[in-house]
Amino acid sequence: MKQIVILISGTGSNMAALVRAAEREDWAGRLDARIAAVISNRPGARGLQTARDAGIATAVVDHQAFDGREAFDAALMAEIDRHAPSLVLLAGFMRILTPGFVAHYAGRLINIHPSLLPAFPGLHTHQRALDEGCKLAGATVHHVTAELDHGRILEQAAVPVLPGDSADTLAARVLTQEHLIYPRAVADLLLNM
Repeated sequence: MKQIVILISGTGSNMAALVRAAEREDWAGRLDARIAAVISNRPGARGLQTARDAGIATAVVDHQAFDGREAFDAALMAEIDRHAPSLVLLAGFMRILTPGFVAHYAGRLINIHPSLLPAFPGLHTHQRALDEGCKLAGATVHHVTAELDHGRILEQAAVPVLPGDSADTLAARVLTQEHLIYPRAVADLLLNM
């Protein structure tokens, strides 16, 4: 059976969407995959409780306990590798990963980003879209590379930018699409593994 590890930093709403999809017979049964663990870099991440409530193993590798990015990534890799994952999914994981970490999971490391990449990599994507006068915003599921928010695009979804939108209202509309496209992109990847 294929194993999936999900990395989170906060509430884990995309992780919860993946968990719901994995519980559906048409997703999990067809793909022979399960979410083996949810790992956070923040001990207080609310998504950890969501995962535990779903019966999923959780772990914390607190980035503040390490002297540098490389040491943190090495400890995180050790925790991930205990589950021998076919895929490692970033779901609101707010850490920039080292090139060595990315290379270790090459082809198996997936992220969801709240913009229509290549537009607006990095943070504050919704405000930046508003500031630029975009008519559309959205989300992108992509392979992770050493370059931030780049890599082969697996799926995208667009939403209109409405008059009077704030960064928060736009983010909420984009998030509903994230919850749809991330499980679908993962399902497609697993079917082709």
